[in-house]
Amino acid sequence: MSVNGTVTSLAAGDYEARVGAVGATLHGLTHRGRDLVLPTGPAVLGEGYRGRTLVPWPNRVVGGRYAVGGRVLDLPVNERATGAALHGYGAFAPWTVVGSSGAAATLELDLPATYGYPFDVVCRARYVLDDQGLIVTLSGTNEGRDPAPFGIGTHPYLTCGRPVDECTLVVPAGRVLLTDDRSTPTRLVPVDGDLDLRGPSVVGPRVVDNAFTDLPPGEWAVELSHPGVGGVRLSSDAPWVQVFTADPLGRRGAAVEPMTCPPDAFNSDPAGVLLAPGETRTLSLRVGAL
Repeated sequence: MSVNGTVTSLAAGDYEARVGAVGATLHGLTHRGRDLVLPTGPAVLGEGYRGRTLVPWPNRVVGGRYAVGGRVLDLPVNERATGAALHGYGAFAPWTVVGSSGAAATLELDLPATYGYPFDVVCRARYVLDDQGLIVTLSGTNEGRDPAPFGIGTHPYLTCGRPVDECTLVVPAGRVLLTDDRSTPTRLVPVDGDLDLRGPSVVGPRVVDNAFTDLPPGEWAVELSHPGVGGVRLSSDAPWVQVFTADPLGRRGAAVEPMTCPPDAFNSDPAGVLLAPGETRTLSLRVGAL
């Protein structure tokens, strides 16, 4: 298997996209040749979870430990700086391409049970291009006999092809989750100061790596734009979105990550993340040019 597995190319109207089977990863999305997400080559691993699908949890499980059904379970800690289990198992797993056409691809992952996650969840990722952009639908179905904690996220880095400091960002969220110096959630507070992005705001030197909620009902949109280039819009109806100015990647774009649950939800909202046997949870989003 190559670094990214089978890479499927999609095209519709003025849009083109590339999707890799490892991690059900979005490797590129362009509009008339202009990158809308930071691209990665077919043989490049891509830093910062770029474009990857995050299941069965997005963001962090603090300490890599959680409790469910009267059991305390331990996950592999893969972020040494914070001591957390980061972004689930699906981000680097080989998904199977179960269908593709010129404009669409569907991938599937039957998550293997582990000591830290002994559940039977089948995940699906569907990418569809049309003349308005890319529609992504991610889901998980509990095919086991026990309730399973389950969350979904995705990790695209939006770009205008210019440093993010020069770009204008809009995030229509009313509350933000603060964290400590180990990225552990501390308090949910009203947005304020550098974290109030409800109106068009030039990013400048501000550093953002936070989860936002209290988003508009129905579909909301995050927009990144540059006066000399144009922009990109990500819309979703997810209840949470993580926004990250991607400082370790040279601030070349902004990660905008819709999520079905907040960071550390396996601990902070254990009942809310449970997926009953036979139940399906879905996350949908669209990315298009401005």
